[in-house]
Amino acid sequence: MTKYIFVTGGVTSSLGKGIISASLAKLLQARGFTVTIQKFDPYINVDPGTLNPYEHGECYVTDDGAETDLDLGHYERFLNTPTSQANNVTTGRIYQTVINKEREGAYLGKTVQVVPHITDEIKRRMMLLGDQGNFDIIITEIGGTVGDIESLPYIEAVRQIKWELGSSTCLVIHLTLIPYLKAAKELKTKPTQHSVKELLELGVQPDILVCRTEYPLNAELRRKVALFCNVTTNAVVESIDADSIYDVPLLMLKEKLDKTVMGKLKLISKEEPHLEKWKEFLGKLKNPTSEVRIGLVGKYVELQDAYKSILESFIHAGAYNETKVNIDFIPAEHVSDLNVQHLLGKLDGVLVAPGFGERGFEGKLAAIKYVREYNIPFFGICLGMQACVVEFARNVLGWKEANTTECNPNTPYPVIDLMEEQKKITAKGATMRLGSYNCHIKKNSKSYAAYNNTDITERHRHRWEMNNKYVADFENAGLMMVGTNTESGLVEIVELKKHPYFIGVQFHPELKSTVDNPHPLFMRFILAAKEHKQKALNGSNNRTENVSVYS
Repeated sequence: MTKYIFVTGGVTSSLGKGIISASLAKLLQARGFTVTIQKFDPYINVDPGTLNPYEHGECYVTDDGAETDLDLGHYERFLNTPTSQANNVTTGRIYQTVINKEREGAYLGKTVQVVPHITDEIKRRMMLLGDQGNFDIIITEIGGTVGDIESLPYIEAVRQIKWELGSSTCLVIHLTLIPYLKAAKELKTKPTQHSVKELLELGVQPDILVCRTEYPLNAELRRKVALFCNVTTNAVVESIDADSIYDVPLLMLKEKLDKTVMGKLKLISKEEPHLEKWKEFLGKLKNPTSEVRIGLVGKYVELQDAYKSILESFIHAGAYNETKVNIDFIPAEHVSDLNVQHLLGKLDGVLVAPGFGERGFEGKLAAIKYVREYNIPFFGICLGMQACVVEFARNVLGWKEANTTECNPNTPYPVIDLMEEQKKITAKGATMRLGSYNCHIKKNSKSYAAYNNTDITERHRHRWEMNNKYVADFENAGLMMVGTNTESGLVEIVELKKHPYFIGVQFHPELKSTVDNPHPLFMRFILAAKEHKQKALNGSNNRTENVSVYS
């Protein structure tokens, strides 16, 4: 029978429910269990696809085209297994389903209410992955904080499931905070006690408390928390602040969280956790033999969660290359031809990030022009790839008014244009080109050297594409189309022929990078940055002279 674990949060938000869920899942997976994690978000948006990154961080996209919460990225990076549409559910999706059923007459004239109709739909979604029979354990993270009005139906659904399944099949982990009062020089347990009390008032007794803290919890404090929160002493788990999120599974292993969970759920594993590869990764991460400095040019750099998967991909690729990757966050709208050398001149590589809209686009073009001309390794993702096409058209082909129709619908040279199937779409949610698509790579390319494969699949999230009308013009001038979708002809990868490392991709490679399998394009980009740095130290970097038939 599938076992169910629910992870709730108390006292404050941003305590790291997603990391605790992923860390526990990693430990259980390392013991031989099949595990997946799902996230239930209490906001009324149907999915995060229409949310501004400043509101919610990045929108993570799964293979099956679901626009989801960024925590699903953590789940995949820790477990090295893909998630799907079923792994992220919002209040908006719950209500949409219930209202559609009501309109169809599914409730036979009954008054539709939060209890039982909304809670029943929540329960159905919570049990969906378990009903498929593919997993030994389902971990469900409940978004928000206990006490929030919008979270109440989820807590009620958890109460009902726990009552229905029993304590040996279902348990609740409550993540809480034990703050340190500097003036009193002591840790305070009262916020945790009140948080558990609030959960109890909703009918849910937590089985395990994971306590975020800046300082270690002594035996006396653990006993106090256990006594007043009605849990066993071994169920009070310390979650001390860590240098890296990738330390957390080992910290939870030390706290025996996995053993406590297995004991309460009556799970038996003959294996000790196999974490050798994870420990090897951490060893390389913490003991780099070199370092590089990469500029990330984007429009949401004030909030690092807007580029969470990109930053984690750099960590994975950096550790693989035993290289510390230092990131300079550069607001795209602050870049111009006048200051670009000051901003980018001392960098070992530049990544131009994805995004939507006109703000900061000209700054991205200025950055790309500089790295193209001065041989600095370049990596463009989605809009970053589109920007390098526009820059090349303007400054190499000489089409000064070339643009993407996203920024200028009336440009005489629409080198980036709205995809044909997107032109009649007016709705915003879940209407882009989303999910995993095939790409064929030419063998004589840097991308092929990275993948060591001609046929790959990558995840997409975009409306605009390179205009195939101009492909021959670009290739004659040296910007090569080395990756394409064989069915649609969509250009997926471009490379600059006369440049040490200049790659733009229409897809989002950062969404498939994991601890066990760093993404090959990020790994090659870090290698190129290391080589550029060494050449700079040797004084052998020169400005590229791009030869164009149009010059």
